[in-house]
Amino acid sequence: MLQKTPAPPPVSDLAIPHAEGVSNDEFRAAMSRLAAGVVLVTAHDPDDGPRGEDVGMTATAFLSVSLDPPLVLVSLRNGSRMDDLLADVPVWAVSILAESQRHVAGRFAMKNRVSDRLLFADLPYTRGEESGAPLMGGALATLECRTESRVVAGDHTLVVGRVLTAALPPASAAGPLTYFQGKYRQLS
Repeated sequence: MLQKTPAPPPVSDLAIPHAEGVSNDEFRAAMSRLAAGVVLVTAHDPDDGPRGEDVGMTATAFLSVSLDPPLVLVSLRNGSRMDDLLADVPVWAVSILAESQRHVAGRFAMKNRVSDRLLFADLPYTRGEESGAPLMGGALATLECRTESRVVAGDHTLVVGRVLTAALPPASAAGPLTYFQGKYRQLS
């Protein structure tokens, strides 16, 4: 008679200890050596005020996941305004920032701001047809996405989005805005 081995108990995040010998500062310093592209993630919050409000967030943890279907992933700090908003609003947008858009990245990277309304005030953008979210003028590319899944991973939530639209502006010589060792950089 074949005996079944009992399944091991599920492993929770709480059961996995922080790696010995790796401090938060050491981990942060090591990861700062990985150059990353800079994007602006945007969404329209229809419930904020009479006409709603646009919300934006600078992100460097953004990547392509799949070609078929077209999927991307963005990492959001748990409890951030964008994390809370994308838990309720299924469509959002991404503008891949050009090297000349450092001021845009810095503006939307500010913490503890009360409202994003003023942050968008003097920036050129159009509204996405699928998401209603701002798409930055001058960006290297823009995407509109619909959330496919959300996975909590430590102190962040990984949001996987299906790409609904992708647009490229007319050819330009501009390079991408990158982030390396805690600073915005340009490729040279």
